[in-house]
Amino acid sequence: MSHLVSPARPLNLADHYLERNLARGRGDHVAIIVDHPDSGVAKFTYRDVSARSAQVGHELLARGLGLEDRVFIILEDGIEWVTAFFGAQKIGATTMFLNPAVTAEELAFYLSDSRARAVITTAAVAARLPTERPHLRVVLEMDTAEASLRARPTTLETAKTSEEDFAIWLYSSGSTGAPKAAVHRAYDFVYNTERYPTEVLKMTADDITLSVPKLFFGYATGSNLLFPFHFGGTAILFPDRPTPERLFGLIAKHRATVLINVPTLIAQMVTAYQTEKRDLSSLRVVKSAGEALPPELYQRWKAATGIEILDGIGSAEMFHIFISGRFGEVVPGSLGTLVTGYTAQIVDEDLRELPDGEVGTLRVGGGSAAAFYWQRHEKSREVLEGKWVLSSDRFMRDAKGYFWYRGRADDVIKVAGRWLSPLEIEDVLVRHPAVAEAGASSYTKEGLTKPMAFVILRAGATVTEAELAAHATQHLEGYKVPRFIEIVSALPRSDRDKLARKPLAELASRAADKRGVS
Repeated sequence: MSHLVSPARPLNLADHYLERNLARGRGDHVAIIVDHPDSGVAKFTYRDVSARSAQVGHELLARGLGLEDRVFIILEDGIEWVTAFFGAQKIGATTMFLNPAVTAEELAFYLSDSRARAVITTAAVAARLPTERPHLRVVLEMDTAEASLRARPTTLETAKTSEEDFAIWLYSSGSTGAPKAAVHRAYDFVYNTERYPTEVLKMTADDITLSVPKLFFGYATGSNLLFPFHFGGTAILFPDRPTPERLFGLIAKHRATVLINVPTLIAQMVTAYQTEKRDLSSLRVVKSAGEALPPELYQRWKAATGIEILDGIGSAEMFHIFISGRFGEVVPGSLGTLVTGYTAQIVDEDLRELPDGEVGTLRVGGGSAAAFYWQRHEKSREVLEGKWVLSSDRFMRDAKGYFWYRGRADDVIKVAGRWLSPLEIEDVLVRHPAVAEAGASSYTKEGLTKPMAFVILRAGATVTEAELAAHATQHLEGYKVPRFIEIVSALPRSDRDKLARKPLAELASRAADKRGVS
């Protein structure tokens, strides 16, 4: 029976993204720059990363782990995160990622849901692990296992995995219910890498990437690790919270060329930049995702800095960005056009394709789609339908092939019998010169749903709520005008810097009750 050979082609992500750089003679090129606020700057070559990853792999093998075992990485951004990832991939394990700020209750959920056999983390996070953990066998604390890791060999032959092996699970943010694990083949990541950063970002080995989102978020896993490693470039990592000043300093110090960003930080950065110019001369592009970039914010940034922002949309189900703006073709307010290798339809509730110009649900197809949701059979059948992934996003495609985001289906508000996306209110409010950010929601009184909004003002700006209401009235149809607007210092956001709609709705209800509005 020796003639029976698996049709799946060999592929190990550690080979493709890491070891290939050594084979190409880039072993001494700096792969990772870690800028720690306390311990300073450390640089690691591809050879360093390979050696340290091999040591992690040997440590995992010695602790009884191997092919297809599920491993959670729960670490701050740094060399430990990178070597944990590639070390686990080297032995053929399946990796999953969590924010190290995860609570004890959340840890219990993720460990139970995934049946993970190992956690690679720190002593501080390990102290929050549940006492009842029937599936967990190994807890590798990177900060207390340094001596053991240093004693391990610095070379390790990678496991004989294939492109069909389930290499990474990407958990959704849980914004629409309990988090779901989108189970991905190894090839899903290569598929997108060979298209989006190649065709759209035009990345090369000369690029130095810097990311606002952290590596546990798939947006950053790709943008600030897999993508630069694919081309033999360099990634800047820092464990602390991103602030405009911190980002400006990192860009200038390390000459970043690609800034991976989100609208919240773009707004904060451009406000600070308009107050005092910073050195952004190394940047060739800013990419934005996570939530739609308001056209007014795009124009403010572009006018102030001259640096292009390429907005785009991806998802845990598709791994990374499949619709994006392109150099020289950006239309403010649009998310751009399809990345080569991806297809899309705008469909109605019966999955019938709608003509250009009509708003419907986005259905996308491409070679990076997840195979299924772990332990979510019915949801898998509903969303992951063969070649298509049915999103919860409302979109309109115009005659030129540009896609326009119209909010999530579960965020749309029905006011006076008509549908309203909170994005419409937010886009109008951020056009006011005093407004830095806006979050629209709704409240219910006597069975009727009514819109309202919160705004954050720009530094030094003064404006009354009545003036903001007049501005909204001037630009919105009557039923869309917020019944009241409240000025706040912060908006609720998820650990991925997306506006957290559910907490925002709760704030809206409390604010309405406090004001006694009808």
